[in-house]
Amino acid sequence: QGLKPLAPTEPPDLIFRKSKPAPALPAASPYLNTNKVPDLQKIFQRPDGLPVYLKLGYSDKLLYRTTMALTIGGTIYCVVALIIASQPKKQ
Repeated sequence: QGLKPLAPTEPPDLIFRKSKPAPALPAASPYLNTNKVPDLQKIFQRPDGLPVYLKLGYSDKLLYRTTMALTIGGTIYCVVALIIASQPKKQ
């Protein structure tokens, strides 16, 4: 019988034959902004001693502190629930 090719040699048929191609974006599209990556690289690589997750300022600090508060609160809640569950019921 011989070896058969694993991949088909011809491309598959299109599913949506009557669909229109996507229109090209105009040169001054509002969705195309300037590249912010070089500016962010400068901010994140600045040697100021802050961890990366706090480099962008107040919003990062607020998000970090909120996350830590919820984590500590959830841990305390779990410990209290375990203590309550481990006590025998009074009759």
